[in-house]
Amino acid sequence: MPFAPEPAFTHGQRELTGVLYCNLGTPDAPTASAVRRYLAEFLSDPRVVEIPRAVWLPILYGVILPLRPAKSAAKYATIWTPEGSPLKIWTARQATLLQGWLGEHGHRVKVRYAMRYGNPSIASQLDALKAEGATRILVLQAYPQYSGTTTASVIDSVNAWAARTRNVPELRFVNRYHDDRGYLSAVAARIQKHWHERGKPDHFLMSFHGVPERTLHRGDPYHCECHKTGRMLAEWLGLQKGQYSVTFQSRFGKAKWLEPYTEPTLRALGRKGVKRVDVACPGFTSDCLETLEEIALEGRDAFLASGGKDFHYIPCVNDDPAWIGALGTIAVRHLSGWPTGEAPDPTKLAASRAAALALGAER
Repeated sequence: MPFAPEPAFTHGQRELTGVLYCNLGTPDAPTASAVRRYLAEFLSDPRVVEIPRAVWLPILYGVILPLRPAKSAAKYATIWTPEGSPLKIWTARQATLLQGWLGEHGHRVKVRYAMRYGNPSIASQLDALKAEGATRILVLQAYPQYSGTTTASVIDSVNAWAARTRNVPELRFVNRYHDDRGYLSAVAARIQKHWHERGKPDHFLMSFHGVPERTLHRGDPYHCECHKTGRMLAEWLGLQKGQYSVTFQSRFGKAKWLEPYTEPTLRALGRKGVKRVDVACPGFTSDCLETLEEIALEGRDAFLASGGKDFHYIPCVNDDPAWIGALGTIAVRHLSGWPTGEAPDPTKLAASRAAALALGAER
């Protein structure tokens, strides 16, 4: 396999540290053709669908892609904005704000965002960082909880790019931050603000994106990390068992996925006489189809149709300053040891000077 052309190199050029902020992806438009392209890439990933290719690809191209895109496009149309896909808007804004936060804290780095599926692609953004002089790149993902279906797939994509690259930058990966205090604090503050303005619900539900149950039995830590996030958030919010639930959404196909499922749980709560339910999605850092359409619209309809009276979806952290600060802190932690032009710490400088003076006095 030939290597991709390298950007022009000048001896003595300044080295750059880059951050690539990755999210799942989105179609380019809420149309059947755009959704078809997106789903073809997404559902062709063996990390996403662990079925032998000889069995799966005829189903994908013969059944799913001819039928599903039009239905999915109609759903995307309900949440599309004049600026485009909410997920892309929020991800781009998070990357911009992250670069600003890092700069304010003395770190001269270049932050770009990329989508695992769709545009801008991971490969194109890595090429751009290299062209800008990046010799070290931190791959920071928008997924708080690790899963082979998401986190590892991004790593696969980065490594595929590296396999085609002659001069590979130093690479680091942030695989998870499901129990990071900054992330949890930002999510909890968003929920508490909602409750301060509108009161508390009768039941609080935390919905995470689902994956097939077999991934748990094959060693994927996602299920456990989701439950740890849910448990820690509940403690942060002062909730007791019975006051909240952890559920999984977005089931696809006939295989058994992680349970309990979100929509059936909402219906059961409505039938039990629970009057108000609030739902948050702590596995998503940007609002998207799965939160704005599947939860805020379909979930609401399911709960109200089953006897519920009041449904509230609490938005993701999106561009919340607390979340940007948490994301920046996570980035700085993983950038440790790389030159980023950070501002000198006055305390460390004073200690260093004192040590140097003491050493000189001893001599």
